[in-house]
Amino acid sequence: MTDGLTIAQAAERFGLTTDTLRYYEKDGLMLRPVGRAASGHRRYSPDDLRWIELVTRLRATGMAIRDVRRYTELVREGIGTEAARLELMREHRRKVLAQLAEVQEHLGAIDHKIGIYTEILEGRSEGAA
Repeated sequence: MTDGLTIAQAAERFGLTTDTLRYYEKDGLMLRPVGRAASGHRRYSPDDLRWIELVTRLRATGMAIRDVRRYTELVREGIGTEAARLELMREHRRKVLAQLAEVQEHLGAIDHKIGIYTEILEGRSEGAA
């Protein structure tokens, strides 16, 4: 296999380190073995890149490595695992929604403080005029 991205190119594309990509491979988080060039260097196919993007998104939203690994295993097993995959994704979605709600609350507190300081500063400006 000579086509595809090198590990450095793939890492750069996703803002990861080459060590992270090697870890994904070693820890069973890749859907299938990554192809190799005649030189033995990794070459990431478009399918590999799509999978890395998904894993990266799942990790960025807080999915535990064990759950990513489980999801990967289920996808590898193929037909008949859809219900388990769906439940895994639904559970992760619930967690992400809870995180979003918490962040929204924090943002509300920040907006409140901004409002207070804006009012103070605007009051000072009006008093000086």
